Amino acid sequence: MAAILLAPIYIGVNVYVIWRIFFWMAKFSTVFQSSVFQWSFAAIYLIFASSLLTGFLVKKPEKLRRALKHMGNYFLGIFLYVLMPIVALEVFGMIGTKLLRWGWVQEGRTLQVAGSICAAVMVCLILYGIHNARKIRVTTYHVKVEKAMQGKTSLKIVLAADLHLGYNSGEIQTRKIVSQINRQKPDLVCIAGDLFDNEFEAIKNPERVKRALREIKAECGVYGCWGNHDINEKILAGFTFHHADGSGLIDERMERFVKDAGIVMLNDEVRLIDGKFYLAGRKDATRAKKIENGRMTPRELLGDLDKSKPIFVMDHQPKELQEIAEAGADLDLCGHTHGGQIFPGNLAVDLGWENAWGCLKKGQMYNIVTSGVGIWGPNMRIGTKSEICVIQVEFEEER
Repeated sequence: MAAILLAPIYIGVNVYVIWRIFFWMAKFSTVFQSSVFQWSFAAIYLIFASSLLTGFLVKKPEKLRRALKHMGNYFLGIFLYVLMPIVALEVFGMIGTKLLRWGWVQEGRTLQVAGSICAAVMVCLILYGIHNARKIRVTTYHVKVEKAMQGKTSLKIVLAADLHLGYNSGEIQTRKIVSQINRQKPDLVCIAGDLFDNEFEAIKNPERVKRALREIKAECGVYGCWGNHDINEKILAGFTFHHADGSGLIDERMERFVKDAGIVMLNDEVRLIDGKFYLAGRKDATRAKKIENGRMTPRELLGDLDKSKPIFVMDHQPKELQEIAEAGADLDLCGHTHGGQIFPGNLAVDLGWENAWGCLKKGQMYNIVTSGVGIWGPNMRIGTKSEICVIQVEFEEER
């Protein structure tokens, strides 16, 4: 319903963008004022702007659907960074002419220079954002757990999340991720949700992606928990569509995929690893509400554990931090936020989360949130990074 209500706004904003682009181009040459050019430009723009809808509606042929999906994901980011300078120049022009009485603001030469600078910056940002999204960086944290672990004084954990395997991330990106993980020589690998991007069909060559994931090497194993996108839902411009009764949301192919990839999923479950430490995986709050009638509380999940042993928790969304800490967790590993992914989202994301990215200590527990190794929606990152987190955990000496 929200998508339908917002459609007229989306159409109106795009009409405004085209109008302002024509206005700026007209300052350079009369060629850009011709009806042939303007109708041709508008038609091409319409193809890109409508790709969000056509990619949602078109099912076959597969190559066309995939092309439209890619086009829509790129257009989302480009549209944002075209709109921002246009609005900024509009506001500057209004202030300059109405309040400050600067006549030169509306001169043709001024509009040419200002528009050209904005266009150059916009193109550079978009190209950087596309490149930046594909580069996997490493963020390292050092934490101290006030407990002893049998036979070990330290443990190296690699945290990854938000792979969003699908149209934006496939075999090539997966191999980059696996290579970066193995380069760290981890003892334990935790994948904190959103391995998929709502549609299993979106994964091109799933067998190859699966084989790539099987190459992850970790002495204590590779574990994961589900995220809010690890269900079968159709998405249009960020809005999800599914049956009211929740039927069809579970895709068994996703479950078989992760099992064959060597990833052990913990869904409100706890494992005692090598008799030395506990690893718990929580059901995702959103996913559990849609298909599983809720999830266990932190106390219900962790209450009966031996608190003398280290307790690590995977929870896709960084929620209930205080409750998890009070339940006895020493380390809470999360994703979901993407750190905001693209500017200005990276500035606004802190408003919605106690810890939107990085490391936060709650009592004796450390909460670490990664910005993720994949992307969702706009196929770019600006102001954030695709990352894996290396967590060097130090323990007390055994007595």
